[in-house]
Amino acid sequence: MTVHRSGRDLDRPCDEVDRLVTAWRQERPDLDIEPLQVLSRVSRLARHLDRARRAAFAEHGLENWEFDVLTALRRAGEPYELSPGALLRATLVTSGTMTNRIDRLAAAGLVRRRPDPEDRRGVLVSLTDAGRARVDDAFADLLRRERDLLAGLEKHEQQALADLLRTLLVPFDATDTGAH
Repeated sequence: MTVHRSGRDLDRPCDEVDRLVTAWRQERPDLDIEPLQVLSRVSRLARHLDRARRAAFAEHGLENWEFDVLTALRRAGEPYELSPGALLRATLVTSGTMTNRIDRLAAAGLVRRRPDPEDRRGVLVSLTDAGRARVDDAFADLLRRERDLLAGLEKHEQQALADLLRTLLVPFDATDTGAH
């Protein structure tokens, strides 16, 4: 199959999406397949990012969900603690799921529970020193891997891409009830 490109595209390497788009243009010339140019690339990049995330977390003995809970606590700042309800909102899971996750992280020595001094019925979940060290190391490793994924772009191109993706995501984020 010949990939047809023109003008400024001629000096760019051809990727799998170019081949996919060319095939669809040939098979379905009646359809506007332009969304594939962007969204198929976003989807493929998401798969590479998922692999990088899983590798970074596995190297530090963490699952994705563990990293999500630990980073929510870490982002909270000193003393790195949140209520289970705040963790629910930050990670978009059910209360039963969060209880199970907190139990498992506590058993692993990565978080601890303590009574909430503001609410006698409530508890606070906080990072242990071991939890903070583990999440800090995993996060640093993840950022290194993410920089590797973006290595083909100059800093200004990364910023331009971030700005464009933000524009696409804002309407979706406005309807989400989760944390940032």
